Amino acid sequence: MQQWQIGDATITRIEELIGPLFDPARFFPDFDPEVFERHRKWLYPNQVDPSSGNLIASMHSWLIETGHHKILVDTCIGNDKDRMPYRNWHRMHTPWLQNLANAGASPDEIDFVMCTHLHIDHVGWNTRLVDGNWVPTFPNAKYVFAKTEFEFWQQARERSDTFNEVNNKTFDDSVLPIVDLAEMIEGEHELIADLVHLQPAPGHTPGSTTLQLSSKKEQAIFTGDICHHPIQVYQPDWNSAYCELHDQAIATRHSILEACADHHTLMLPAHFGPTHAGYVTTGIDGFGFAFS
Repeated sequence: MQQWQIGDATITRIEELIGPLFDPARFFPDFDPEVFERHRKWLYPNQVDPSSGNLIASMHSWLIETGHHKILVDTCIGNDKDRMPYRNWHRMHTPWLQNLANAGASPDEIDFVMCTHLHIDHVGWNTRLVDGNWVPTFPNAKYVFAKTEFEFWQQARERSDTFNEVNNKTFDDSVLPIVDLAEMIEGEHELIADLVHLQPAPGHTPGSTTLQLSSKKEQAIFTGDICHHPIQVYQPDWNSAYCELHDQAIATRHSILEACADHHTLMLPAHFGPTHAGYVTTGIDGFGFAFS
């Protein structure tokens, strides 16, 4: 179990799975193997698998404990869900709930669930299967995400001819069942006064949102998929194949990396390999990343 301290707040990483999941040539449309070779010293083996050459990707949630609230950021893929054709994610049975319990939190104790966006690997544990029905995993929580994001996926769901099947299933089993517990925000939003602030970060998806945590002059930012992999810190113009708004994604990535560097903000993305979080640096060659 890994933890970070930001002022009075404790952050714990809740792992679902980790491994060499993605072929970089497919994942990054602008992939250049020479870039990986230049960064070989730090990329291998924690961020790229030496055997397969695949990107190491972690699926994890972030648990924030403030002393008064428990906040969960992103909810991974989930168990028991029909995720074909993604065979490795189909009807999974992982100990994610036990990992949450090991961190000292039960589902009933979660006050807020914040989804940075509504992709398959960020909403899965919103619900769990009980007696054949998908029910909220966190019945006492307020689920928070951007209204723009919900409407984008809702409209795509209604245009089933242009929306792939797995996204349909994800929306149906992991988003719709928690709508009655949801707060759909517009623009900037203060979740907890002077402590937790939500900021629009469009590009990867139209309603992508970051969560910023501030306590005792220390800061952290939960960036979702603004950067899927740490190589994007060094190559901020590299989008993933899953970014919806290409130019906007690049602009948002630059802006967030600059802000992290300027304010010494701990960056906690959704998928980086070990140690999963760190600080953005700047130099003559652009941005860098110091794992924490």
